[in-house]
Amino acid sequence: MARVRGAQAAAVALVAMAMVVCAAAADEDPAEHQYKLYDKVPVVANKVGPFANPHETYPYYSLPFCAPDNLASEKHELGELLSGDRKVNSKIDLRFRVRDTWREVCDIVLERENVAKFQAAVEQDYYFEIFIDDLPVWGFVGEHDGDDLLGTAPVNKYLYTHLHFTIMYNGDHVIAANVTSRPEDRVDISSGARTRVRFSYSSEWLQTTLPFEDRLERNSKARFLPESLEIHWLSIINSLVLVVLLTAFLVIILVKVVRNDFTRYMTADEEDLGSSEGESGWKLIHGDVFRFPASPNVFCALVGTGVQLFVMTVSLITMAILGLFAPTRRGAIVTACIVLYALSAGVGGFFSARLFRQLGGKSWVGNIILCSFTFPLPMLLTFAIVNTTAITYESTSALPAGTIIVVLLLFLLVTFPLTVLGGIAGRNTAGDFEAPCRTAKAARVVEPVPFYRGAAASMLLSGFLPFSAISIELHYIFSSVWGHKAYTLFGILFLAFALLTVVTSFIVVALTYNQLAAEDWRWWWRSFHSGGSVGLFIYAYCFFYYYSYSDMSGVLQTTFYFGYMAVVAFGFWLMMGAVGFYSSLFFVRYIYARVKTD
Repeated sequence: MARVRGAQAAAVALVAMAMVVCAAAADEDPAEHQYKLYDKVPVVANKVGPFANPHETYPYYSLPFCAPDNLASEKHELGELLSGDRKVNSKIDLRFRVRDTWREVCDIVLERENVAKFQAAVEQDYYFEIFIDDLPVWGFVGEHDGDDLLGTAPVNKYLYTHLHFTIMYNGDHVIAANVTSRPEDRVDISSGARTRVRFSYSSEWLQTTLPFEDRLERNSKARFLPESLEIHWLSIINSLVLVVLLTAFLVIILVKVVRNDFTRYMTADEEDLGSSEGESGWKLIHGDVFRFPASPNVFCALVGTGVQLFVMTVSLITMAILGLFAPTRRGAIVTACIVLYALSAGVGGFFSARLFRQLGGKSWVGNIILCSFTFPLPMLLTFAIVNTTAITYESTSALPAGTIIVVLLLFLLVTFPLTVLGGIAGRNTAGDFEAPCRTAKAARVVEPVPFYRGAAASMLLSGFLPFSAISIELHYIFSSVWGHKAYTLFGILFLAFALLTVVTSFIVVALTYNQLAAEDWRWWWRSFHSGGSVGLFIYAYCFFYYYSYSDMSGVLQTTFYFGYMAVVAFGFWLMMGAVGFYSSLFFVRYIYARVKTD
């Protein structure tokens, strides 16, 4: 018991440390961003890429811009590397509160091959990203007038050669920054011939009363980016009312049917019960309903991992609502997911080993190892494919070897040990499985049922209803994650996730009752698959969104999109599968504990 308490205390301490670290990283330190008049404000170049493909990014100087002689890489945080940032110094020299009407960066002659690079970039609507005092600003590399629907008119391509920076300050701090390009400051590169280009910039400084603490949020609403995601209350309320009414209707029917069954079973004598026809059959399988599922090792590992992901998701949303980390910071959400997954590993090990012990499992070490790799292994395989594709395209989305090693060490030194500790605690605290009925020695034969009462129909129904509860919010999440906006509506996300959980729980319970009433006692795996089937609907929605709403294209972006969304859908299958199983377990225990079976 002391070991268990020690493990629990260690887990609590680690979670507390994570919250402190996230809280410390939530805000920037104003002291690191103080400037005096004429002080140099750092301007670093980051990346370029097609605007329609937000994860297809390349180093800034992969295009033949004017690079400094002493080109050097800047320091990066983990979240920045995960977001594809590769910041380097630039030749732009901005001084605090010093207005520049015009300054030259360089005067060069672009050879034909370099002109061709700019032509391709302009044709694909390339944007660039640079940082001014750690504030990202965006602009397009150029423009083209290829709007001829018949494709008969020549497409003119223009390269922007002048950047105008508008910087807002409050006291001795930079608060906001923006960059614009004027149509008159462009060079025609349509012919593809050698072209002389004179790159230049100008700057102006404007005073503002906006506090330093709000500058990241202010910058996330830059005019260059798509419109901010507004709180869509009408759609949310409409979806909420519709799904809640439907779920309540099903629950009321289920409660009434079960209550009638209780009354009938309580008043009928055993002889009548055994011979009567047309009765609800769930009591007749009391000797098999608690027969343990096939492949208990795999089953327990899936359930344990699902509980871990559920705890991680709730923790992430809660921390975002409480402001313990800033979603607008580069890669903050991805970093938080990695850290929270590592720290919640003990939860997965605990539930997996505890259930495995209750189901009579012996090889608990194998169960812990399986639980440890249930989610990371598919994630690793997907990452290997996606990262290899990014390396092939020389994209900044490819993670450096050092970052990969850090994540692997986090798994080996934190995630796996916590899974083992959680498994030990779960195994030592697990008692015998509490079954209200004794299990018969011989398994009852399950008669075939119509298609509409089978597993496929159950998965279809149990996936569709929960998915309909989150489909509207899912569209906004996709627009943010696979666009250029940071998702910040975590209060709405919490409501959507809570609704998803409740609807999944009730629907799976209703379907489990329907299965038991058909005298099919094999509800263990069915309840898990039924709950997790919402993941299949989420992945199906990926295809709908890709072809109906997004402008994404190309091998690299498509690999990123469908690869990582497959991992997300798999995670929802595990999470909601665990919700469906535990809801059904509670329900089955409840109804069989209230009727006389022996």
